[in-house]
Amino acid sequence: MKIREVNENKKQFISLLLLADEQESMVDRYLEKGTMYVLEDNDVKAECVVTAEGNGILEIKNIAVDPKYHGMGYGKMLIDFLANKYAKEYSILQVGTGDSPLTIPFYEKCGFVRSHKIPNFFTDNYNNPIYEGGVQLIDMIYLQRRL
Repeated sequence: MKIREVNENKKQFISLLLLADEQESMVDRYLEKGTMYVLEDNDVKAECVVTAEGNGILEIKNIAVDPKYHGMGYGKMLIDFLANKYAKEYSILQVGTGDSPLTIPFYEKCGFVRSHKIPNFFTDNYNNPIYEGGVQLIDMIYLQRRL
């Protein structure tokens, strides 16, 4: 297994990116300014994009695991990789997500705690309603993990 940084042609991973953020124009907002990593285990199993947000905060803008490999620990491996790699540069690893029964428990298992929310983020910024786990995503929920 290997995690590597991707510096060119990040859009080659658009199908994975769109699993975590289903509107391409929103992905475009952070893709080029962010640092992208892919986790390979024979082939690409997962990806993530992080950005520096100031005040010692590193934010996960996108993290996705190929659905065929959900539940195998690849997402947690990426988060642990980020926490270890950036522990000396940043004090907080942050992620924003919808208030979904599928994602919030995953991040909490990875050591994140709820921090704050942006009301109506998904309804204000996305062209179509987004549903996850049978729930419409409305507010952006931020979770943080100390590094």
